[in-house]
Amino acid sequence: MDDRSNSLLCLLQLAFAPVGAYSYSEGIESLVEAGAIDSKISLRNWLENSLEFGAVRVEAAVAVRALRAAKIGDLTALSYWNAWATAAKETEELRLQSWQMGRTLLRLLLDLREAKLSRRESPTPSALTTIVQEFAADDGNQCNFAIGFGMAAAHWQIEEEAAVLGYLYSWAANLASAGVKLIPLGQTAGQQLLLDLHSQISCTAREVLQLEDDDIASCSWGLALASMAHETQYTRLFRS
Repeated sequence: MDDRSNSLLCLLQLAFAPVGAYSYSEGIESLVEAGAIDSKISLRNWLENSLEFGAVRVEAAVAVRALRAAKIGDLTALSYWNAWATAAKETEELRLQSWQMGRTLLRLLLDLREAKLSRRESPTPSALTTIVQEFAADDGNQCNFAIGFGMAAAHWQIEEEAAVLGYLYSWAANLASAGVKLIPLGQTAGQQLLLDLHSQISCTAREVLQLEDDDIASCSWGLALASMAHETQYTRLFRS
């Protein structure tokens, strides 16, 4: 298998890794309950605005910085951006979601490595493996999902642009799926929604890759309010 094919397959595996993303709606459930999202159009508008202005841009930017730091084995930078990402979460539910998904992804990476070791395919631990082990072992140092995603992308030698596109697309696909269940929508409508988001995903990815550290920002008060409302919602299908 050539390097390009291997990188693409690794990206697909990372983007849809079983880390529990399906159990989160990131406030969409409370917005559907309130009637703010009630159709494919209103869901698309919410996701487009989130990609253009919202917290997912910040998450993607953090993932890029984690990828760059992991490539050179910079544990200090990884710890800094991990703490930064934790501080940027507006609600407890969003923070716990990020930690749970990040922790699960790191454990998955280590389990896959153990499987390779059992087949003697990768006998020598790398510096990146050591970093992953440190993050996974320290319960007091919860790993945000964007940090874990960046480390995984570095581990599998995925290019920055591809990693950002994969991160944003997997986020959009998960929330589109949540909307299909909650509104509800047909599966074809959900797929058309994702197709409609391709242009905004691509645009956001380009912008994220050009962001300087001091320019990382978002307007996510709507997400924060939806997340807080969801925390006390009487009946719900999703964890957040």
